[in-house]
Amino acid sequence: MSTSPGSAARWRVGVDSGGTFTDICLFDEATGRVEVWKVPSTPDDPSRGIAEGVEQGMKRVAAEAGAIVYFGHGTTVATNALIQHRGVKTGLVTTDGFRDLLEIGRQKRPDLYDIQADKALVLVPRDLRLEVPERVLYSGEIATPLDEAAVRAAARRLKVAGVQAVAVSFLYGFLRPDHEMRAVAILREELPDAFVSAGHEIAPEFREYERLSTVVLNAYLGPVMARYIKRLAPRLESLGMTAAPHLTQSNGGVIGFASAADMPARTILSGPATGVVGAQAIGRLAGFEDLITFDMGGTSTDVALLQGGQCKLASEATVHGYPIKAPMLDIHTVGAGGGSIAYIDQGGLLKVGPRSAGADPGPVCYDKGNQEPVTTDANVVLQTLNPRHLLGGRMKIRQDLAQQAVGRLAERLGLGLEETAQGILSVVTANMARAIRV
Repeated sequence: MSTSPGSAARWRVGVDSGGTFTDICLFDEATGRVEVWKVPSTPDDPSRGIAEGVEQGMKRVAAEAGAIVYFGHGTTVATNALIQHRGVKTGLVTTDGFRDLLEIGRQKRPDLYDIQADKALVLVPRDLRLEVPERVLYSGEIATPLDEAAVRAAARRLKVAGVQAVAVSFLYGFLRPDHEMRAVAILREELPDAFVSAGHEIAPEFREYERLSTVVLNAYLGPVMARYIKRLAPRLESLGMTAAPHLTQSNGGVIGFASAADMPARTILSGPATGVVGAQAIGRLAGFEDLITFDMGGTSTDVALLQGGQCKLASEATVHGYPIKAPMLDIHTVGAGGGSIAYIDQGGLLKVGPRSAGADPGPVCYDKGNQEPVTTDANVVLQTLNPRHLLGGRMKIRQDLAQQAVGRLAERLGLGLEETAQGILSVVTANMARAIRV
C-alpha cells in the first residue's frame, strides 16, 4: 500500500524510547492497521534512534512522514540522566538561612533497619547554594523585602563558578511569588545562557522541602531535556513530518516539546506512564477493571495497580531518592530488566541489578565489549531467547560470548553453566515478583 501526504491514510505514531531499545507503533486511522517496529536505542543521542526508527517504520508501511497526523512519545531521557547523575552543574538561590534544607530534608530513613543506607547524592553542592535576604510570611505578607543587590552578587558568583542552571526557591514563594519572579529576572540578566527555574512555576504548593527538591531537580535536568528536544525536533522535520510532536508526562497526559523543555521534572516517569495509560484502555475494552500492569524493559521493571479501571494519581513521589512534587501515576519501579548485570556480592551471593548494561555496550552477546553477564545473556544461554539473532534476524548476537561470561560466574559459584543461567533468571524474577507484591 502506498501512502503519501495527500492520500487517505492518516498515521498516528507512538514512540517508546527506552534505555536499550526504541519501539515505534504506527496506527492508520483510516483502516485500523497497526504496525510495530523496533530498533536499538542510541544512548549518546536518543533522538537519532527515534528518528531512524520512525523513518524505517514509515518505509515498512510504504508511507511518507508527511502522512503522520499525530506524534507522541515517552522518553527515559530525564529518568536516566537522574539515575546516572548526568545532569548539569546547578546553583541554588534561596532564602537567607535555608540553603541546607536541600540536604537536611525530612530526616526520614530510606530503610528503617539499614544502618548503612545511603542518602541520594545532593544535586547542588553546598558552595553553590547561595542565600539572599528576603522573607515572605505564611500569610503572604512581606517581612523582609528582597535584597536585589544580593541576588545580583549571587548571580555573578554562580556565573564565575560556571553553572549551567540555577534554581530559585524562596520560603512561601508559592503564596506570593513576587520575590522569586524578580530574582529570576535578575539571574536571566546576569546569566543569559543558563537555564533558570523557579519554585512557583514548577510546584506552586506548600511543603517547602519537597518544592525545593522539585525545582532543583527541574533545573538540574533542564539543559539535558532542552538539548534532547533541540536535536529531536529538527530530525523529525527533516523526515518531512509536519505534525506537532508531543511528549508523555508522568501523569499519563501529554505536553508539547516547549513545555517539556521548561518542566522536565514532569517527565520523570514519561516512559512507564504511557504503558499504564495503554493498559487502562485495553483493560476497559477487555472488561477487566482491576489489573496489575507489568512493564519490563532493558533497565527496569515498572508495576502499577489499576482499581476500577484507574491507576491512582499521586501528587508527589520519591523517584530514585529524590522527592518530586508533581502529579504522576502511582508506579513502582525496580532495577530489574533485560540488561541488568549479574554479579557476586561480598558475601558470595548471586545478585542481579540495579546496574544495567543498557544499549551500549549492552549484553555480552551483543559483542560490543561488555564482559559482565546480564539477564539477556542468561536467556540466550538457555535458549529461551533466540541464540543467533534478535529483531527478526536484523540483529545478530553471539551465544558463545554469553556462555563464556555466564561460565566465568559459574566457576566462582561452583555451579554448572545452565544452573548459573537459571539462577540469574530466578534472582531477577524474584526482584520483579517483589515489586508486584508491593
